[in-house]
Amino acid sequence: MADVKKVVLAYSGGLDTSVILKWLQDTYNCEVVTFTADLGQGEEVEPARAKAEALGIKEIYIDDLREEFVRDFVFPMFRANTVYEGEYLLGTSIARPLIAKRLIEIANETGADAISHGATGKGNDQVRFELGAYALKPGVKVIAPWREWDLLSREKLMGYAEKHGIKIENSGKKKSPYSMDANLLHISYEGGVLEDPWAEAEDDMWLPSWGVSPEAAPDQATYIELTYRNGDIVAIDGVEKSPATVLAELNRVGGANGIGRLDIVENRYVGMKSRGCYQTPGGTIMLKAHRAIESITLDREVAHLKDELMPKYASLIYTGYWWSPERLMLQQMIDASQANVNGVVRLKLYKGSVSVVGRQSDDTLFDANIATFEEDGGAYNQADAAGFIKLNALRMRIAANKGRSML
Repeated sequence: MADVKKVVLAYSGGLDTSVILKWLQDTYNCEVVTFTADLGQGEEVEPARAKAEALGIKEIYIDDLREEFVRDFVFPMFRANTVYEGEYLLGTSIARPLIAKRLIEIANETGADAISHGATGKGNDQVRFELGAYALKPGVKVIAPWREWDLLSREKLMGYAEKHGIKIENSGKKKSPYSMDANLLHISYEGGVLEDPWAEAEDDMWLPSWGVSPEAAPDQATYIELTYRNGDIVAIDGVEKSPATVLAELNRVGGANGIGRLDIVENRYVGMKSRGCYQTPGGTIMLKAHRAIESITLDREVAHLKDELMPKYASLIYTGYWWSPERLMLQQMIDASQANVNGVVRLKLYKGSVSVVGRQSDDTLFDANIATFEEDGGAYNQADAAGFIKLNALRMRIAANKGRSML
């Protein structure tokens, strides 16, 4: 067992991390600093302070990271149109590098020699937290209780809490069968009936605070206009807003129109397949809108290269390599492509769907004089296409003449 004098714990105030707090004190006989992040999860985070104080904690950090989260993590990710395995918008994955960063910052501020988290040994989060921590502070010690202790069930955790006088609110109420994670970008659901990939998610699983079902959405469509500057949304319907406010507003209007529900089976980094359901209304709108503004402002080959790089970029985020040199290199390339991604996208939201119905930009590469099906006044010489086609067919013509025809 590592010699630890002070540890910074990522602390939610719930059952798991409250037990971890006491377990760290008893097992490592060390001082514990708690860190609670407000990433827009929609829950009150301040009660974590009273819970930590009740367990004798003197150094307590409760940080509102919503603006930093969206500005420095969510927005850069969406500049790349990032989607993992064709569907997942990485709502959990993108929050972990920020938590890791703040854990290390607090460790440096308080002189702690270790950090700790509540991620299990089966999940991806242990990898994301720890890769980030080692990248930012190579010599830091990491304590992952789920890989050390024998408290491997809720019953054992509750027993430990009762034995040590740890107050757990709502412990007498029916517990949700789902493991849920939320931040300003999404909420996820795992476990329960979802462990059977054939079973449909229960209707009451989806939290109404994140929006209605497509069937229950209004019969009247909603139109919104998003203004882009250097690849980021800066205004909704002409009103400038901060990054976190942008995402919160898109969550509200998207959820009200039944947008953003997803049911997928993803390949976890540790090797298993895992089914999860997600509500990501704002992110779903952002992805559609960003591709729309890029469609008229990006050069064709730049756009295609971005699409080729995106799966690698998505994989780096999913597997915890946000702080790696390769992700930083890709980010520089992506950000350089966004200098002219400016303008306005008009969207139609209707019963779970997002449709682009307009896009305009002072930096557009769309030339109506060339693209028109009417008389173009000589802007485009259609006869030029013959030479282009023959040159591109030359290698295939040579092969066919040499007896390598596909017929």
